[in-house]
Amino acid sequence: MTDYTYFLMKQIISVDFYFENLKHVPLIDVRSPGEFAKGHIPMATNLELFTDEERAVVGTAYKKESKERAFEIGFEYVKPKLNDFVSKALAIAPNKEVAVHCWRGGMRSNAFADHLIEHGFRKVYVIEKGYKAFRNYVLQFLERPFNLKVLGGYTGTGKTEILHSLKKKGQQVIDLEGLANHRGSAFGGIDLPPQPTTEQFENNLFSILQRLNPELPIWIEDESRLIGKLVIPEAFYTKMIEMPIYFLNVPLEERTKHLLSTYAGLSHDKLAEAISRITKRLGYDNAKFAHEELEKRNYQKVVEITLLYYDKYYLKGVQKRQNNRILEFETPTVNPEETAGFLINALN
Repeated sequence: MTDYTYFLMKQIISVDFYFENLKHVPLIDVRSPGEFAKGHIPMATNLELFTDEERAVVGTAYKKESKERAFEIGFEYVKPKLNDFVSKALAIAPNKEVAVHCWRGGMRSNAFADHLIEHGFRKVYVIEKGYKAFRNYVLQFLERPFNLKVLGGYTGTGKTEILHSLKKKGQQVIDLEGLANHRGSAFGGIDLPPQPTTEQFENNLFSILQRLNPELPIWIEDESRLIGKLVIPEAFYTKMIEMPIYFLNVPLEERTKHLLSTYAGLSHDKLAEAISRITKRLGYDNAKFAHEELEKRNYQKVVEITLLYYDKYYLKGVQKRQNNRILEFETPTVNPEETAGFLINALN
């Protein structure tokens, strides 16, 4: 194989080039499982060169001995896995065209790419500066202008369900709470999967946004900066609070009924833990009353008590916005499909 032919088969590309031209090409992340779990490109498949333990040993050798010694140790770890790498890569990219990345330096991704080419892959793209370049790309992307339509309303308005109805009606939607695996209150994580890292949350948000048309409306729920333990990226959050808010004013009794249908079937112990976490904010007497009513399985009273706090908290946040940016709509019931249709008409 001539050097020129090899150059044609292996190409170093920027992360921008990948997303602008090669999103159809399967992507392999060769970092360790721990690196991948902390944060990864959403469409990537992890095919690690080293386990977390092996990576630690190689890294220590690099720092305390030499680059050459680290390479020797790394090769000994990788050598028994070489055939397995090819078969797994073929399962990911059966047409033998694939993109590869590692963390930053390119040593792992370039070695992996060379191995694939030596075993019959016709085209391998290596993303220059790897995952670190991707992270910079994500943060810069989230600073772009987006045509956000912010859906607001007190707790129990059914905002998430309305977003889903808007999506079914062909609207562009981002469900931040869905991405965060959290409903956005002290009760919001009950019986849901663990939250991703904030880093992965940002990556997933980017993945959805880059598929949308920034010129068209993008519906999003009004949120505080924190969703559970996750932080909405600063640049994106700033755009959210600068945009007009479509505030749905739904009567308390209707919101209570909606919340009962969501929370009454959840873990009793976890509901009690959530009440305990907000004792200071509810006030001792209210929290004690809520615990007593929870023990009686009087979920309606529990919801009413906690809504007193959440309504005040949410109103305080809304009042920080300019009055001319609050578009209030009296909404008599929690009816996601009907409300979604109304909101679409309100845009025209």
